[in-house]
Amino acid sequence: AWATFVAGTWLMGECEINNVEVDENSGDGGDGVNQGLLVKRCRFLEESGCASVCVNSCKIPTQTFFAQNMGLPLLMEPNYETFECQFSFGRVPTAETELVAELTPCLQRCPTVGSLRALHDATADSRANDRKESSDSDNCPMIKPGQAVEAVPAETRC
Repeated sequence: AWATFVAGTWLMGECEINNVEVDENSGDGGDGVNQGLLVKRCRFLEESGCASVCVNSCKIPTQTFFAQNMGLPLLMEPNYETFECQFSFGRVPTAETELVAELTPCLQRCPTVGSLRALHDATADSRANDRKESSDSDNCPMIKPGQAVEAVPAETRC
């Protein structure tokens, strides 16, 4: 948590170290003391104004990085009303917590007014029709004009 506090404050905004619950069965998950980081108002979430960008460009990749590259489980819990984000080092994300993140509806002030979520949730046929009928899909920087949505890995899409 300390390294993330020092390295991430400039990116995410004001942070504070806190205590968190850890998974007892996650091996050496520690005792939870000073293993949390609360981002008091995440600049990334606030500036993007998009829950989908938060989940797919920050939460999932960051959790994956810490688990795979650092060998440290991490659960990130963004609060879309306050723009806070709780990092809990030593907690393994569950299928339930990840489903809640994936099903988070678009924020009221989403700059694409939900078109990115609709684009990504649609079937392959309706996605192709949406691209032909609407320029809203052009708002996703991960999908190039004329590129099939399926060609872009799900974890990198908006």
